[in-house]
Amino acid sequence: MAPIPDRDVFGLIHAPLGRDAQIAATLLQEAELRAKIAPTLEALVADLSENVAFAVMTEEALRSADLRPLVSWIETQPSWSDLPFIILTARGGGPERNPAAARLSDVLGNVSFIERPFHPTTFISVGRSAMRARRRQYEASARMEALDEGERRLQTALAAGRLGTWELDLTTNILTTSATCRAIFGRGPDDDFTYDDLLQAIHPDDVARMKDAVRNTIETGADYAIAYRTVWPDGSVHGAEIRAQLYRDRTGHPIKLVGVSADITDRLQAEEQQRHLNEMLEERVAERTRELQEAHRLVLAEVSQRERAEEQLRQAQKMEAIGQLTGGVAHDFNNLLMAVLGNLELLRKHVAGDVKATRLIDGALQGAQRGASLTQRLLAFARRQDLHVGAVDLAGLVTEMEDLLQHSVGPRITIELAVPERLPPVSADANQVELALLNLAVNARDAMPDGGTIRIELKDTDQPADSETLAPGRYVVLSVIDQGLGMDAQTLQKAIEPFFSTKELGKGTGLGLSMVHGLALQLDGRLTLKSAPGQGTTAELWIPVSTTQIEDKEPDVAPAGPRDDAGPKRILLVDDDVLIAMSSADMLSDLGHEVTEAHSGKEALALIDGGATFDLLITDYSMPGMTGAELAKAARDRLPGLPILLASGYADLPSGVEIDVARLAKPYSQDQLAAMLAKML
Repeated sequence: MAPIPDRDVFGLIHAPLGRDAQIAATLLQEAELRAKIAPTLEALVADLSENVAFAVMTEEALRSADLRPLVSWIETQPSWSDLPFIILTARGGGPERNPAAARLSDVLGNVSFIERPFHPTTFISVGRSAMRARRRQYEASARMEALDEGERRLQTALAAGRLGTWELDLTTNILTTSATCRAIFGRGPDDDFTYDDLLQAIHPDDVARMKDAVRNTIETGADYAIAYRTVWPDGSVHGAEIRAQLYRDRTGHPIKLVGVSADITDRLQAEEQQRHLNEMLEERVAERTRELQEAHRLVLAEVSQRERAEEQLRQAQKMEAIGQLTGGVAHDFNNLLMAVLGNLELLRKHVAGDVKATRLIDGALQGAQRGASLTQRLLAFARRQDLHVGAVDLAGLVTEMEDLLQHSVGPRITIELAVPERLPPVSADANQVELALLNLAVNARDAMPDGGTIRIELKDTDQPADSETLAPGRYVVLSVIDQGLGMDAQTLQKAIEPFFSTKELGKGTGLGLSMVHGLALQLDGRLTLKSAPGQGTTAELWIPVSTTQIEDKEPDVAPAGPRDDAGPKRILLVDDDVLIAMSSADMLSDLGHEVTEAHSGKEALALIDGGATFDLLITDYSMPGMTGAELAKAARDRLPGLPILLASGYADLPSGVEIDVARLAKPYSQDQLAAMLAKML
């Protein structure tokens, strides 16, 4: 992970019982994250500083501790800082089932919970997510310092020009003024100065002219500029020049006047004697006012930019945290489904002829397979699905899917295609794009309970270089347009979040748009949604144009089964999860093979080094100590011709892992396993 500029950051660990602290520190160091152990809560508070990226603590260490010093530190953090806390809870003691743990969120603020025992990958993933969040806070701090510097420059300019600033709320008539502005009307820096006080301070002969000028600005939107005489509390007569601009809300309704004021007493006193001199002075004041207004305008722009950046930061942090958690859960769920599906398939063979048992097992298999489909959607949202990207004829894909789409949406919906000729091929995974289009069509159908038309359009477009979300270049846009109920702005903002759904309970997982969004990001494209209540919804999937041509499809050939003369094979099966290893071994044994189990890469290499011979190595990827990729490389060094099959709950390998082995995504069926073995052997 790249270092944070100008900051020597580290993670702070307080886990006084057992080996939790040492284990956490070791895992963080292996992930290139610096860590420091605090033996006591007092030591942790003493070590807290802006250079602490996150804090890891165990729930039991906080149960009876005096948290007031810690809470005091949290409450006095700088405005940009929101220190992430990672709380390790006991088995079965997650925040959903442990109110005491849940209350820590109220005390500590920015909290992530990890239930023990936890997988090292999950812990490291949460730690890295916290480090990324902290890095964004440091970046926000730097931006805030730059904005503060801009504000100081503005105040210096105002002081140099002896200009007072003021703001009038047109709804409440509340007047806010600077000390310089109050001084122009003869008030002290701490004196109250209301709008009524302002009206009373204007010379009686000039009050009507001032009110007319205010009314004209509100009605026409013209800049407010007026000079009038003022009467100070001591009775002396002075002069003030006021300039302002009108601000409106989004509906165009006037909401406030913001401007500057200048003392022009000398100018008014000399006006009758030296008109020419007064004109020159007025010109200088006007020029200075324009400069300050421009400076002020550049600063309502910097503030707006900061607000947009902060909102984007919060949204990015939220989606990043959800994506990390979702990917980890999907991986673990895939492993669990592997054991369930494998055992159910084998059990079904043993109860052949028992109709009731077969029916029950089939129902369980269908439920597990639906769970596998759900994990694929989760992996798609987390951008961890395996994509087979190549040049795809999107026009042909959409046209060929017309009948499938029509059957999927039912007779009350009409599918209408608008597919131009000679569209360039796109760089995509055809199967995943088909699934995305089907999801969008079903969503459109559900938005039209009384029926209607779904229009599917394709168009070729160029993305300009100034886009904030897409790289410049050519794209093909797949649009799915419905005439349904539509979504308001609040719903539209949450539409791609996982598990968010407007459908009735039981009629949707809330993962359809999340999957499409994740796919779009994996393809270096984007998903945009346009909608309004009563005006339907338009979903646009932007996919980059391919730089290669479409290859001719080879005729489909059914995978050959194991050869009759091949005989049983000696297979080394490696998986750190005993339950999954047992299930996979049973499936292989049922296929007639001889299976030797190992539960770590070290144990597998010991068998090979001990002289055992094998026809095939099947290994999981995510294992502690030695990953499946590392085991495959070590095995290839010893046995260059050994066929290797890599299985994983994550359908893709982390970046930087390059190894030429066969791949099989979990969960897999016995038929899929048999077909892969036949292909390899």
